[in-house]
Amino acid sequence: MAQIRKVQIPNLPFVISLNVSLAVVLAIALVIDVFKILPVPQMVLIILSIIGLIPVLISALKALKTGEMTIDLLASIALIFSFLARQWYSAVFINLMLASARIFDLWTAMRAKNIIQHLMKFRPTKIKIKEGDKIIEKEVERVKAGDQVVVEAGERIPVDGEVISGQASVNEATLTGESVPVVKKTGDNVLTSTLNESGSLLVKAVRIGKDSTLEKLIALVEEASRKKAKTERIAAKFTQWYILITLAAAIIIYYFSRDLLLVLSVLLVVCADDIAVAVPLAFTAAIARAAQLGIVIKGSDVLETLPKIKVFMTDKTGTLTYGKPKIKEIRIIQKMDETEFLKLFGMAEVAAGHPVGKAIMRYLKEKNIPVASPDEVNEVPGEGVSVVKNGKKYFAGKIDFLKDNGITTGNEELKQIEEIENNGFSIVSLGTDKKLIGFVIIEDEVRPFAKMLSRSLKKLGIKRIVMLTGDNSRVAARVAKELGIDQYEANLHPEEKLKFIEGTNKKTRETIAMVGDGVNDAAALALADVSIAMGAIGSDTAIEAADVALMKDDLRRVPDMIFLAKKTRSIIIQNFAIWAITNAIGLVLVGVGVLGPIGASTYNFLTDFLPISNALRISFFHPKEF
Repeated sequence: MAQIRKVQIPNLPFVISLNVSLAVVLAIALVIDVFKILPVPQMVLIILSIIGLIPVLISALKALKTGEMTIDLLASIALIFSFLARQWYSAVFINLMLASARIFDLWTAMRAKNIIQHLMKFRPTKIKIKEGDKIIEKEVERVKAGDQVVVEAGERIPVDGEVISGQASVNEATLTGESVPVVKKTGDNVLTSTLNESGSLLVKAVRIGKDSTLEKLIALVEEASRKKAKTERIAAKFTQWYILITLAAAIIIYYFSRDLLLVLSVLLVVCADDIAVAVPLAFTAAIARAAQLGIVIKGSDVLETLPKIKVFMTDKTGTLTYGKPKIKEIRIIQKMDETEFLKLFGMAEVAAGHPVGKAIMRYLKEKNIPVASPDEVNEVPGEGVSVVKNGKKYFAGKIDFLKDNGITTGNEELKQIEEIENNGFSIVSLGTDKKLIGFVIIEDEVRPFAKMLSRSLKKLGIKRIVMLTGDNSRVAARVAKELGIDQYEANLHPEEKLKFIEGTNKKTRETIAMVGDGVNDAAALALADVSIAMGAIGSDTAIEAADVALMKDDLRRVPDMIFLAKKTRSIIIQNFAIWAITNAIGLVLVGVGVLGPIGASTYNFLTDFLPISNALRISFFHPKEF
């Protein structure tokens, strides 16, 4: 199984116990003091304050040894000032505030672990193997590639594999975020952790253990949680400067006022533990929410770059379209009914290995039209195929291929074919005895929601959408017009896609995103500022190559992830604003004498939860309808 890094949670029971103890004692002490019930046991407050100081002071000194100043340093100074001023309530409040912040900080670190554990719970522990006529139950660790695995209704599929027999309705929500079940039958691929809702399957194990999609997804989420964004690094650097300025200000205030309580009140107001927790918490919550939607974002630095995208590039085949040719229309020239024509076409294409031939065979299967095998086959790659049946020769393929083999075509037919091809569709013709029998019109069907992609991206601030394709310019023009794409580049080889992206990058200096299938486009994806692999589920290359892996072939997830990133950025900006405003108000209240040390510590404690609560809103993000 994949090696999962253990998230260290230092002294969590101690921190929680301290937090609860301080909260209870403080609440009791305040009630007793306010209502003058009896004298407050000051020694209890002193002991709790000293206990609270120890871990904070140790943490601050460890950071100083590495040349780093953390918020613990400021808190330690505030605690020491509280002891000097004998402000025990303030000391307890500082400890309560720090303990709460530490719990949120630790909880942030645990979020990644929780996501992993959420995914891990879907991994089956037992597996049923078919060996001969027997079905044997084994531990999942004992399964080998090639084993035949039995999956009954209500069970989770324990391996990545291929269906050998049976049919079932499979829910893939654990990996794709899509709860609508998918019908799986012989020849289809199935994935670890997905749920067989109804039916029965016999699956040949292909990828097991750490090679499975689930384990790779777990490793990705874990790695993403460890990567820090520029904003987080800036926040850490800001904290160091902030501490220096605060300490300098405290010294100046004391020099002129000689008022220890005033200095203490200022220090208590400006302890910035809330912002130090809220910024990474927002990123972690966003990555977690994205994973739930079937979007794997590889780190908060990627999340930070997504809102900056101005040029959006996309592959056509397999991204905007299915990449599977489909029969759009059938036109018969000679006197022949459609079924007979299709039987001949099927007989000519039955042995062909190209995608168009497969599309014709799928169509015949849907129509339940039987196909006879030819006596002889001769395929010319990229041009067409000639077959012999009962001594008669048939030709299927491009019109030029038929012409080269003596098939004559009338001006009217040539005009039709030229017009269709000019509109961006492909044609496969069939002829025999020097006559054109007819032809089929082929299109690469666009994906659902492809038409809304351009509109949605423009609403999110994308300036230009560019389609890169190896298809001819007529096909590219048709798809671009149909989908509202600003620019297309056709007849591109893989290396030409690279040059185009590189040239655009140098020319515009704008942030570029590229979406592709992650396999054929791996090199082009690597050059973009943000690379997005669509339909990455089950594809090792796609998962490894991209900054963002969309588990499902769902174009709606592209604007969803940009909107999520923009929302995250907005919340982080809000948090800095909340922090600045609450600090400014607190300092004014201290300056005019409204808040003393106890009031300042209470104020800081209560306002700490504002940016933290705001950051947690990301966990409830819902995709927007554009």
